[in-house]
Amino acid sequence: MPAPGEAPGPSRPVRAGQRGRGAPRYEKNKEVALKGYSVPRFGGPQIPQGDVPITKTITVTEGISVKDLAVMLDVRGKDLIATLLMKGVMVTVNQSLDGELVKEVSRQFGADAVVITVEEQLENEAIEGLLEDTSNMVEVVRAPVVTIMGHVDHGKTSLLDAIRSTDVAAGEAGGITQHIGAYKVKITKPDSPAFGREIVFLDTPGHEAFTRMRARGAKITDIVVIVVAADDGVMPQTLEAIDHARAAKVPIIVAVNKIDKPDADPSRVMNQLAARGVQATSMGGDTEFVEVSAKKRLNLDQLEEMICLVADVNEQKATPERPAVGTVIEAKLDRGRGAVASILVQNGTLRTGDSYIVGNTFGKVRAMFNDRGLEIKEAGPSTPVEILGLESIPDAGDTFLVMADRDKAKGIAQYRKMKEREAQLAKSSRVSLEGLAEQIKQAGVKDLNLILKGDVQGSVEVLADSLQRMSTEKVRVKVLHSGVGAITESDILLASASNAVVIGFNVRPDRKATEVAERENVEIRLHSIIYELQDQITKAMYGLLEPVFKENYAGRATVLNVFKITKVGQIAGCQVTDGLIKRDNQVRVLRDGEEVWKGKISSLKRFKDDVSEVRSGVECGIDLAGYKDIKVGDVIEAFTTEKMADELGRNSAEAKKERDVAALKAAKDAENEVAKAEADTAKAEAEAANA
Repeated sequence: MPAPGEAPGPSRPVRAGQRGRGAPRYEKNKEVALKGYSVPRFGGPQIPQGDVPITKTITVTEGISVKDLAVMLDVRGKDLIATLLMKGVMVTVNQSLDGELVKEVSRQFGADAVVITVEEQLENEAIEGLLEDTSNMVEVVRAPVVTIMGHVDHGKTSLLDAIRSTDVAAGEAGGITQHIGAYKVKITKPDSPAFGREIVFLDTPGHEAFTRMRARGAKITDIVVIVVAADDGVMPQTLEAIDHARAAKVPIIVAVNKIDKPDADPSRVMNQLAARGVQATSMGGDTEFVEVSAKKRLNLDQLEEMICLVADVNEQKATPERPAVGTVIEAKLDRGRGAVASILVQNGTLRTGDSYIVGNTFGKVRAMFNDRGLEIKEAGPSTPVEILGLESIPDAGDTFLVMADRDKAKGIAQYRKMKEREAQLAKSSRVSLEGLAEQIKQAGVKDLNLILKGDVQGSVEVLADSLQRMSTEKVRVKVLHSGVGAITESDILLASASNAVVIGFNVRPDRKATEVAERENVEIRLHSIIYELQDQITKAMYGLLEPVFKENYAGRATVLNVFKITKVGQIAGCQVTDGLIKRDNQVRVLRDGEEVWKGKISSLKRFKDDVSEVRSGVECGIDLAGYKDIKVGDVIEAFTTEKMADELGRNSAEAKKERDVAALKAAKDAENEVAKAEADTAKAEAEAANA
């Protein structure tokens, strides 16, 4: 600082990067646009006003972020956010957008947006990749995927056990299959033409409730083998399995099982199926029939050779070098291993460490096991595997896709989960006038609330669906929550709050859940066989109904005289004219045909003696408890009441279907009447004109 009176010296030069006196504390940086943009000349917001002509078409993936959409539209991120803000949508640059909103905002910037799913995008990328370079990728013939279908207890699992030389059926509850099992079998018979070839088998349940599982099995298969017991013939689920196979447009092979039984008649099975359009090649049709016995292991090699023959006619190819694509067969929650999914790899090769997306969840393959429980490092096309490393349990039937970018897989999975939640909320909150009328009509309907836990996702889906379809006009079955894994404390608390019964299918409650259930007085029912569960639910539905009391006529007496006795009151002197009157009967007093009182007999006497009953034609004295207005000529009618269970009424779905059919018929009849009236009028006018 200069001394007083001295002139100030020259100021020090400001070095580069150093703040001079009076300079701003922080350097002002210009806003940098997102990568790939040219900054507008005047720097103002480039928000289009009015209608903009469509000049280009863009293809975007579901759940695209604001940043990615801005890149595709060639606009700045802040301009896109400003446009969305004017529409009342508050978003950040990394937030995912809804498909309809993407289309709408793209039109404002002169672009027509086509929203595709991740599966479609990956398929397009795969096709583009193959078109660009197909020299390194070799197509190979993959093993056929065969689904075993048929009626319950016709020997499907036993047949598969015989082929695999294992015993799965013995481990199933009640000896009936209740899951989809996937197995890979290698033909080892040296003199067989198909020696060394592999076949993948899917075993589906035969019980009527598992329709959805059979339909899912038919969709992911190349060949369907319909198993029919030679002693039992064609049954309902046999026909249903044929319908599923035809809907999936896959070839059918019929395996006539149990030919070793004395009452087996394979020709009857052939004739029954021929009557339903499934004709054997020996009868001029196009369906192969093989007679087998799982128990005696007869003709199993013939069945395998026939499968290979049909597979060769309808050759299926796959590219092992591409990223894996598959389908979830089953999913479950394992206490030690977490979420576990059974996957059928349909194309490409799945390796340990691959990141993937499946439905609305994602993950990384931590470990992989084959159908015999052995750990493997990679699985080629047509290989069923069990994988660990899922974030949550996927739905059975979901498509499994390997993705290189784990973060992208996570973003898409979260977007799908959000959309699913929005759809559920919209479904539960939407009220229409028709729905309101239905709610008013069902005001007196009793609800049987259930919380359902099962061992695998496929079984839980099927059970929830079949239990809800058991609803009738008087009792409605509501599955409040369904899930996979053991019964937990949260399930019990939910049941306690909603007055529900907890159903465990092939699962058990943990120790904490059992203690809470005892404290909260919540009922837990454990089942392992589906038809036993359905019987229990039907009984529970009957228990919810109010009891019905049925009156049974006992006898009748006419009052001939009325005696007034001190300290007792009026005694009716009667003669029994019909039936039998007992002291414990309920009675009603009829005067001029109308009921004037209803109650019980206080005492019944013959002369001075108390009696328990009085027969027809005999005189007696009756003291009516609490009624003192008896008159000569009144009739006392005795009856008993019987407590009976009420009827459940018709099934709700069937009743609705009948109502719809009746309404359609009434509308058609009204239409016919109008048409007839118009025809009569036209005829009368024509006759008048001729006259």
